Amino acid sequence: MSKRSALLKDGRTVEFMEVPDPPAGGMKKVYFSPDKSYVVAFFHDQAAGMDANRHARLEAVLVKFNPTTDPETGEYWKKLFCWPTGVVSKPHLGIVAPTYPSNYFFETGPFKGKEKKGKWFSSPKLRSYLPEAERGTWINYFQICILIARAIRRLHQAGLAHSDLSCNNILIDPSRGQSVVIDIDSLVVPGMFPPDVLGTPGYIAPEVLSTQHLKLDDKARAHPTARTDQYAMAVLIYEYLFFRHPLRGPKIHSIVSAEEDEHLAMGSKALFIENPTDQSNRVPDMVGLMSDLGPQLADLFQRAFVKGLHSPNDRPAAIEWERGLIKTWDLLHPCAGAKCPNKWFVLHGKNTTCPFCKTRLSAPVPVLKLRKEVRPGQWMPDGTLVVHPNALGLYSWHVFDNIFPGEKADRTRLGYFLFHQGKWLLVNEKLASLTSPGGSRVAAGAAVELKPGAAIRLAQETHGRIAEVEMTAP
Repeated sequence: MSKRSALLKDGRTVEFMEVPDPPAGGMKKVYFSPDKSYVVAFFHDQAAGMDANRHARLEAVLVKFNPTTDPETGEYWKKLFCWPTGVVSKPHLGIVAPTYPSNYFFETGPFKGKEKKGKWFSSPKLRSYLPEAERGTWINYFQICILIARAIRRLHQAGLAHSDLSCNNILIDPSRGQSVVIDIDSLVVPGMFPPDVLGTPGYIAPEVLSTQHLKLDDKARAHPTARTDQYAMAVLIYEYLFFRHPLRGPKIHSIVSAEEDEHLAMGSKALFIENPTDQSNRVPDMVGLMSDLGPQLADLFQRAFVKGLHSPNDRPAAIEWERGLIKTWDLLHPCAGAKCPNKWFVLHGKNTTCPFCKTRLSAPVPVLKLRKEVRPGQWMPDGTLVVHPNALGLYSWHVFDNIFPGEKADRTRLGYFLFHQGKWLLVNEKLASLTSPGGSRVAAGAAVELKPGAAIRLAQETHGRIAEVEMTAP
C-alpha cells in the first residue's frame, strides 16, 4: 500500500492509497483516501480520458445539475445521494466522491464490512443469512421506498436520468430506514448522448433489453431515460414491499436455453406476476398482493407493470410514487400478530386484517378522513390518516392542503394521538387554531376527543383542513 496523488480538473490535488487489488465495479476501480473520508474512482477504460462527451457529462453532473450544492436543500440531498465532488484528470480520468456513511456497511454477522446492497434484503434466500438486527422492519422498507422515489423525482425534475437504477446502485439501511443513490457519474444529461450503460439484470426496462442487439446509433434502440428509471424504480419498490421480483414467475418463455428464457421473461415477453387478466405467470400462494397496499399503490403498480410494462409513456412518474407512498404511509397500522413477519399492514377501506399473518384488529380504530375546502363551504375528500398509539402524529402536511412533505417541509410535530381512559384523544402541541366539533378553540397542551362522526377543524387559516372521525370496526 502506498500513498499517491491525483490531479483534479479544477487544479486541486487529492491523495489516495494505492493497493494491488482495489474494489472494482463494472466501470471503475476505487481507492480510499488516507483517512477514508472520500474515494478516488478511476475508469477501467483509460481511453475514457479522450472522450469529450464523457468529460462534458461529468462537468454538467458536478456543477450544473448538482442538488447537493443548493443553498436551501443541499444538506438534505447529501443524505440521499453520494454525489461526486471532483473530476480527476491525472493520472487518468476518474471522479472523487464521499465515502458512504458507515451505516451502509454491514455492522454484524458474516458479511461485516460489506456494502448493504439491496439484494441482500429483497431476496428471501439471502435475507435468511442476515442477523435479525440487519434485516430491519417492514415499515423501514416503506420509508426507504419513499426516499428512493424522492431522490429519483429530484433527478427527473432536473431533466436527468440515472441510467442504471438497481439494487446495486442504491444502498439501503433497513435497520434505520435510510437509502443513498450511488454511481451518479453515469447520469443521462439533457442534450448529451447517454452513457453506454445497459443496466443491471432484473432492472433493465423491457424495451432496452429487447433492443440491446442493435447498434448504439440505431434509432430503434431504446436508451436509458427517465422512463427506464421509472421501470427500475417500480421494481425496487415492489421488491422492498413484497420481497419478490414483479416479473419472476413460473411461466416458461423458451426451452432453448435458460439464458434465452430469461431474456424473454425480462424483455419482450415480460409479464407481471399479478397481472389481473393474464395469470399464466402468477406465483402460487403469494403472501401479500398489490391490492393489500391500498388503492393508490395498487393503481401505481398496475400502471407500472400492466399498462406501462411495454408502453413506457404510461409508467407513473417518480413524483406520483412519492405522493402515493406518503399517502399510504398514513394508513399504516401495527399488527398485533405475535408471529407476523412484517409487524405492520395497510388499513384501508374495510380491510382490517393483516394480509401477512391474517391477524384481525382487536378493537375499533379511529380513522381521520381529511377534507379540504375547494370553495367557501364546499369540502372535498383529501386523504386519510389512521390513528394508533405509535402514530407519528399530526404535521403541517396533514393540517394544510398546500404543503407537501418533501425536502423543504417543516418536520415539527404539531399534535399527537393518545388512548387514555378508554378514549382516543388528539393532543394539541403547536396547532394555532385547532377547533373542537363544538366550535371551541383547543389550546396547546389541551386535547380533543376523537368521537365517531365528529368534525374537527385542524386549522382556521387558509388551506386548513377538517378531519372527520370514523371508527373502523375490527
